[in-house]
Amino acid sequence: MAARALMVIDMLRDFMEEGGSLYCGNGARAIIPFVARAVERMRRQGADIIFLTDWHDPDDPEFEVFGRHAVQGSRGAEIIDEIKPAPGDHIVRKTKYSGFHGTELDGLLHRLNPSEVYVTGVCTSICVMHTAAGLLDRGFRVHILAPGVADFDPEQHHFALKHLKIIGAHIDEALPA
Repeated sequence: MAARALMVIDMLRDFMEEGGSLYCGNGARAIIPFVARAVERMRRQGADIIFLTDWHDPDDPEFEVFGRHAVQGSRGAEIIDEIKPAPGDHIVRKTKYSGFHGTELDGLLHRLNPSEVYVTGVCTSICVMHTAAGLLDRGFRVHILAPGVADFDPEQHHFALKHLKIIGAHIDEALPA
């Protein structure tokens, strides 16, 4: 089987749990079982699992736009219990919408050299879209697992999926075989 990677974006307490500082709502909670199944299935198939997580300085300028969230070392910056990294998984911490900005993601992907990258997580119209566009820019075959992405704004969620399809991502409705 060709090498694959599964990217799990911002499945953090601040986004995914009621009371989190940037809670994405019940639509985000609804994707958790699908993402958990995707992680387990792809792990069993030998895919590389990459957790891409917000990890902000306490005075990050982004807080002017989205409020204080995912502060380094805080409970809100932790990956939710339902989807925990396992030995051999990769964690890439980011401070911007794109997982490529100022991180080791580009180098990691070059070392892993997946033929396909499957993407899950939140928010579809922000970090998912910007990171997926970066993957496409770098020549990766990108699959957005539609049941595994969510946004606090349903209209923007649909826009992001449509936009990603237009620029070359595959929008998949089911887990890969």
